[in-house]
Amino acid sequence: MKAVVYKEFGPPEVLQLQEVEKPTPKEDEVLIKVYATTVTTGDTNARGFTHVPPGFGPIPRLMFGITGPKIQIIGADLAGEIEAVGNNVSTFKEGDQVYGIDGSNLRAYAEYACRPAEGALALKPDTMSFEEAAAVPFGGCTAMYFLREKGNIQSGQKVLINGASGGVGTYAVQLAKYFGAEVTGVCSTKNVELVESLGADKVIDYTKEDFTNNGQTYDLIFDMVGGKISFSKVRNSLKENGYFLAVAGGAREAIQMIWTSAIGDKKVIFGGGMASERKDYLDFLRELIEAGNLKAVVDRIYSLEEIVEAHRYVDEGGKRGNVAITVAQGD
Repeated sequence: MKAVVYKEFGPPEVLQLQEVEKPTPKEDEVLIKVYATTVTTGDTNARGFTHVPPGFGPIPRLMFGITGPKIQIIGADLAGEIEAVGNNVSTFKEGDQVYGIDGSNLRAYAEYACRPAEGALALKPDTMSFEEAAAVPFGGCTAMYFLREKGNIQSGQKVLINGASGGVGTYAVQLAKYFGAEVTGVCSTKNVELVESLGADKVIDYTKEDFTNNGQTYDLIFDMVGGKISFSKVRNSLKENGYFLAVAGGAREAIQMIWTSAIGDKKVIFGGGMASERKDYLDFLRELIEAGNLKAVVDRIYSLEEIVEAHRYVDEGGKRGNVAITVAQGD
């Protein structure tokens, strides 16, 4: 089968399209014919540490490999069709169309991938193309985890999404609105109309206004622009018992979470990772999508042969929503 392989860390050019052996599912796994995947910041970090949060130092090397990649085929998100199931799998069958995420085992940049049947894998939304479906798990699950699990979002709250036009932010705006919050999105001038179309009650163009100086306060500040703002800067923009959800935070926010948990009424919430990769999230997101309450924002679609160009585009920053990769044409 064809797969994108890399044997050293570096720029997008380290990614090479090669022929590799087709995987065989274990007893608790399914074999998926991959129709689409994505390029997330997690993928670019695994390849070249492009968007690693500040202060993490050698931690990414310990995660992905000290001398070279531990896993030579990356790609966390996928959408496709199950071709075979392991002997112990009863939740899926051959022919099921699925979507999911696996940030620890990756391997979606290939024509076939094996995934645990009980992992973050669910039936694909019927109303979406494979490219759109592949663009949901990373951003949708991350937004769900921080808003609902960590932020305990409630109807009537005021929520600000910083980085509202990105791969996670576009879902955070829609989900916060679905949960009944009054939503303010922060983005650049070119993305104001996009964020408005996602349901934001107010959109702040950060090139014209600094939300930390406008006198407004919020129950939750959801930050996807790591390193650009700090807890000290947004503290006065938080209501009493408000949460600063440092989704893209670094070492500074990790430390702040510890001391704010013991001191003060305003808290820093940091850390998600694999904890957000949940099957029940994918099932819930599918229901919202099929009911017309959630949509994917796909900026560009590349072919698997164009993977270097796709990574180069994401490395530049500023993408709107998600970048999808067509691996094969699905029905």
